[in-house]
Amino acid sequence: MRKIIILFLFACSVQVNAQQLSYYLPANVTYNSSVPTPKSVVGHEVGEWHITHDRLVSYMKTVDAASDRVTLTVTGTTHEGRQQLALFITSPANHAKLETIRQQHLQLSDPAKSTSLNTADMPAVVWIGCSIHGNEPSGANMSLLLIYHLAAAQGKAIDELLENTVIILDPSFNPDGLNRFANWVNMHKSATLVSDPNTREYNEVWPGGRTNHYWFDLNRDWLPAQQPESQNRLKIFHDWRPNILTDHHEMGSNSTFFFQPGVPSRVNPNTPKKNQQLTGAIGNYHAKYLDSIGSLYFTKEGYDDFYYGKGSTFPDIHGSIGILFEQASSRGHVQQTENGLLTFGFTIRNQFVTALSTLEAARNMRKELLDYQRQFYQDVKTEAAAFAVKGYVFGDAYDQSRNALFLEMMKRHKIEIYENKQALEADGKSFKPGSSWIVPTNQSQFKLVKTIFEKTLNYEDSLFYDITSWTFPLAMGLPSAELKTLPALGNSVDEVKKPTGSIIGGSSKYAYAFEWDDFYAPKLLYALQSRGLITKVASQQFESITSTGNKKFTFGTIVIPVAIQSKTAADVQKIVEAAVAATGVQVYALNNGLSVSGIDLGSNSLVNTRTPRILMLGGAGTSSNDAGEIWHMLDQRMNIPSSLIELDRFGSANINNYNIIVMPEGSYGNMEKAEQDKLRAWISNGGTVLAFEGAGRFLASAGITRTIYRSADGKTDTTLMLPYNMRSDEVRAREMPGSIFEARIDNTHPLCYGYRSKTMSIFKANTLFMDQNNNPYDSPVLLSDNPLQSGYLHKSYVDKVKGTAVVNIENIGRGKVITYSDNMNFRAFWFGTSKLFLNALFF
Repeated sequence: MRKIIILFLFACSVQVNAQQLSYYLPANVTYNSSVPTPKSVVGHEVGEWHITHDRLVSYMKTVDAASDRVTLTVTGTTHEGRQQLALFITSPANHAKLETIRQQHLQLSDPAKSTSLNTADMPAVVWIGCSIHGNEPSGANMSLLLIYHLAAAQGKAIDELLENTVIILDPSFNPDGLNRFANWVNMHKSATLVSDPNTREYNEVWPGGRTNHYWFDLNRDWLPAQQPESQNRLKIFHDWRPNILTDHHEMGSNSTFFFQPGVPSRVNPNTPKKNQQLTGAIGNYHAKYLDSIGSLYFTKEGYDDFYYGKGSTFPDIHGSIGILFEQASSRGHVQQTENGLLTFGFTIRNQFVTALSTLEAARNMRKELLDYQRQFYQDVKTEAAAFAVKGYVFGDAYDQSRNALFLEMMKRHKIEIYENKQALEADGKSFKPGSSWIVPTNQSQFKLVKTIFEKTLNYEDSLFYDITSWTFPLAMGLPSAELKTLPALGNSVDEVKKPTGSIIGGSSKYAYAFEWDDFYAPKLLYALQSRGLITKVASQQFESITSTGNKKFTFGTIVIPVAIQSKTAADVQKIVEAAVAATGVQVYALNNGLSVSGIDLGSNSLVNTRTPRILMLGGAGTSSNDAGEIWHMLDQRMNIPSSLIELDRFGSANINNYNIIVMPEGSYGNMEKAEQDKLRAWISNGGTVLAFEGAGRFLASAGITRTIYRSADGKTDTTLMLPYNMRSDEVRAREMPGSIFEARIDNTHPLCYGYRSKTMSIFKANTLFMDQNNNPYDSPVLLSDNPLQSGYLHKSYVDKVKGTAVVNIENIGRGKVITYSDNMNFRAFWFGTSKLFLNALFF
């Protein structure tokens, strides 16, 4: 009993101390009283409540107005309209010449200018980035302390720091997720704090606050940059190219504190060794500061520096030092853990202390960091000159929209791109002027270009924290090739022009037609359907006379007959014109139904398309990331509405109004027998289910489908004499973190409409190996016999993966189930497989 009382008193003491600024701030530092404290603006002490994003913004703007050390910039807004901020903190003297400092700092990235720079007189640039995962909030709450300290602290130490550094503070990388989580924990906080890990405060409901509005993990989006939060952030990054970027995260509550360097063997080979040496040197400062407050920590294990799409690794390919901080999470206000009571205030203090240690390291190592960045780009120039590949050519002659999406992604990263002005043959592919581009390797972004285009098959380690390959032309389904000799280049691409659609041939009183190749063709089709037009899809090829000559239309061409519509020809034309303008897809006016060759326009091979009415299952038992990717594709890309119903409401929901049910990746273990029977009956009555990854396996185990999965051999190799401490590594080496595989496709199958090539690249991040159906026509996409294109594959899966089905179709009564072994919409940039999903909605 005495021990319990002491523990309770200790918890109360910690909580009281955590509510005072003195608990966090350095001792023996005086603060300018004209700078408001956090409590005076947000209404509570730091750590007493979780900061909501509106209050966080309010405090940052208040300090900006009160201090001549701070300049605040609104970098953009999130999906939910919340402001993203960047606060530039430095001495008043530096503020007076801030643009000059920025321009001079950027010259470190230009070998033609950097040699003349005197780095002894230049400030270092440090970016402090907070809480990209919204339910890892200690970083964002720490930013209240950091801006107050930097704006209000007085004395020689702070003056020297601000004179020698420009600090960029992003108080919340993920405003929408942060606010979602703050609301959750604050609404469940008791006046008498409850530390029981089982209480609701520490167990947020699906989808949780980790992600942004569309449930994307923004920490994986630095490289693809498909979300507005990432795009807004990248503008600042490339405007400044910081020397250090810190990325403040949280991990499991029973852990301690992690800072980089991570596992030495899990560093991307494109990262210089000097980067890791500097990371280790900076780590000595973190250790010193954490030692001073008695906090436990660890390094060189658990986390890696391989995938360049994370905040702690993206800087490493830009001559910067990315630093990951992982703090054990209180997940609320105070939680009992294996290491005792963990208070929210304690987690905030560790983040604050390591932000201060980073700044001291930057001040003391300033010249070394600046010299490293300059040398990084000088070395890049040498490496690029010696690199056998002189450039990459890419482009799809049939899909200008996907071309534009790839061009936009690369231009966000300041990559030099040129128009291809001559016909090229490379790697068995043809590239034509007007629909192809060249990216030279001899440029300052050489390393980034290399990691975007390269394929990797050899790895120093077999354990990964994230995906092992992200070759973007394969991801986006764009033909590409290496160029060993660089041809004469066309015009530089300085601004990406979005494709503009038109009706070739003007108005028609007979029919309009458009091919299915363009990425936004489904958007156009749904726009027409939603305005009440009857549309048909061609299951055979045909050739028609158009205003520009004979035109061959392939499988999947959409035809809009005019005479059968309930609207006048003039109204049909207006609807088509508006939809074309909104999507950029080319449409052809056809003036008669007699084809030059192939089917005529009255053929039964022109089949009515289905207008999708979509229900997507979600909630506990499903993956919010996968569900969010589907939602984002439908909503943001294609303007197609969908209804989300959580699994625990499926039994009572009226599902007869829908013709499509989407089941994202998940276990579905909480779907009861009665709900399974309800789903089976709905399918039999004519509904279509699209089941992804684990959802497909669930349907097979429930007896709804007959899909057979090849068992993933998880047995340990007993011939190996492995020490006990490697037991978890041996299991983890069998995981499929994310690799790219080649698949053969049947272009004539409705699920494969819009693809011209006989192969496509599939992203696989699981060990689900699906046998093809007995009916060969119902497995239109199969992995090839030597499928690995890029990424890590454990030797035990080499034979398992060969010839497996990516898609299976099974008829059940009047309906069907379409099972996908993998994610067709991965992280909103895997455009190469998205039509395998979208086609199932319409055809």
